[in-house]
Amino acid sequence: MTKHRSVFVAGIFNVLHPGHIRLLKFAKECGDKLIVGVISDTLAGDGAHVAQDFRLEAVKMNALVDEVFLVQTSVEQEVLRLKPEIVVKGKEHESQKNPEQKAVESYGGKLIFSSGDVVFSSLDLIRREIGTQNSKPITLPNQFMSRRKVSSKSLRDLMQKFEGLKVVVIGDVIVDEYISCDPLGMSEEDSTIVVTPISSRTFIGGAAIVAAHAASLGAKVKFFSVVGDDASAKFCRDELSKFGVEHHLLVDDSRPTTLKQRFRSRSKTLLRVSHLAQRLIDGSLQNALVANVTKSCADADLLIFSDFNYGILPQTVVDQITAVAKKNKVKIVADSQSSSQIGDILRFQDTDLLTPTEREARLALRNTEDGLVVVAQMICERANSKAALVKLGEEGVLLRFRDGSDWKTDQIPALNSAPQDVAGAGDCMLVASSLALTVGANMWEAGLLGSLAAAIQVGRVGNTPITQDEILHELSE
Repeated sequence: MTKHRSVFVAGIFNVLHPGHIRLLKFAKECGDKLIVGVISDTLAGDGAHVAQDFRLEAVKMNALVDEVFLVQTSVEQEVLRLKPEIVVKGKEHESQKNPEQKAVESYGGKLIFSSGDVVFSSLDLIRREIGTQNSKPITLPNQFMSRRKVSSKSLRDLMQKFEGLKVVVIGDVIVDEYISCDPLGMSEEDSTIVVTPISSRTFIGGAAIVAAHAASLGAKVKFFSVVGDDASAKFCRDELSKFGVEHHLLVDDSRPTTLKQRFRSRSKTLLRVSHLAQRLIDGSLQNALVANVTKSCADADLLIFSDFNYGILPQTVVDQITAVAKKNKVKIVADSQSSSQIGDILRFQDTDLLTPTEREARLALRNTEDGLVVVAQMICERANSKAALVKLGEEGVLLRFRDGSDWKTDQIPALNSAPQDVAGAGDCMLVASSLALTVGANMWEAGLLGSLAAAIQVGRVGNTPITQDEILHELSE
């Protein structure tokens, strides 16, 4: 097919479904530049079931689209304004009256209808989604709450105290990019799977999202890390600013900002590509990092170490910052993830709380034999930590902590019966439980708030900051 300079497509796009993707692919193949007009709420009327800003953003993230704008007048007027060589509509419109026809022909353009693919309805998909969702997937653990004398009111009261807490977060910046692909089949040359990227979504992750969670829950957050001199670093700065996080990101131009790209098709990850440098930052950056954090710890309430073992937190940095925090009577919590590499939660000493997974705890202790309660206590004793929340995935979380000369333990079950995406659950738990401890919660209250935050997080796709209102809503039911 002869290539043309510009192609125009207009629609409501309530939900960007497979029918839309096929339409956009067809349109893209008709020209060099694909322009999409998203019909405004005013023009769409009852046809708009999703707010225009969200519809616009969804189309904007599609990799096939070169330009997108909101149609505020009429599609015909926008066609006359843009004068695209080709206007594309779905096959289902071919036998209907098309007001764009006259506008396109007035300047010599063409109206083309896409190939006859199965027609999808955004409204039907919305209804189907709503109909299949558990109306109340999150359930509070009534037995645990009764056993430990924890009430919804006490948790709500604790959350009111989060506002204005001074929190320092230090750790690795990670940018997570999810690339949705359309599988084309196998390569003729070899056994390689061939895909076409359709759309992508990018989120801040690692310690950066921990800082964003804390800010979204009402705290005043200062975030410290090291990034590269690249687009991912700029994205991270922009997102942190958007979420209200005061960020201090040192630049090391010899390493990239950690970027993890996940190529996905039909809810399956086909490939993950990690752009990273897994080496310690140099001495000058270490000194600068310690100096910056030291100033902020002078009047901080809480210090959070969020470690992914990419070299931002050498042991000397951890030890120096811990000493400063202890001197200033700042609460200290730590998480050290080892999902894709060796980690060691035990290198964070003298903390108020550690939040390892069972695997991370056993890895640090090199202990696969003892029961989980024993492992949790050993973690606390070896790290001189007051408490441990051991994350157990779909089995919930185990609490083990010192109470004077005694040790206490209990388990909170997973609170969401219909999880959608587990990414970020541990980050939410870390932040919510840490903030709770800082404002005077006991471990039962802190563990439950952390579990509830994690339950809310897994109920949505993408690691985005959790809000107080979301938690308060669940506590008001």
